Amino acid sequence: MLGEENKALARLFSEEFWNKGNMAAVDELMAANAKIFLPGKGQVGLNDLKAFAVSLRGAFPDWHATTDEMVAEEKRVAERWTGRGTHRGKFQGIAPTGRQVTVPGTVFYRFASGKIAEFHGQFDGLTLMQQLGVM
Repeated sequence: MLGEENKALARLFSEEFWNKGNMAAVDELMAANAKIFLPGKGQVGLNDLKAFAVSLRGAFPDWHATTDEMVAEEKRVAERWTGRGTHRGKFQGIAPTGRQVTVPGTVFYRFASGKIAEFHGQFDGLTLMQQLGVM
């Protein structure tokens, strides 16, 4: 049962934080000392995760990620997702292109005491850059 509860928390986090842009979801669903790893940045803090999400939503205001697959084993959850959005704002120095992107990614979570204790996120940056026409 624990695995299913943690999958539900991972889905809630994805929906609230990534899809709705609810920054409070980080404070509500993640442990204060959560270990967070982002591609190209290594380990970051809660505020860094929020800043990345604000940057992403600023560049792709219609960003929406769907879960393609999710598996759980007690306190660990793995999610394979696909994010979609339209490039309407500056992203990593790239001026808006108006192009729609479809980007695959994964997240590995570890839960403790009903909160996200670890977050290891990855996305296919090469595919993103190709779709933006910069590679």
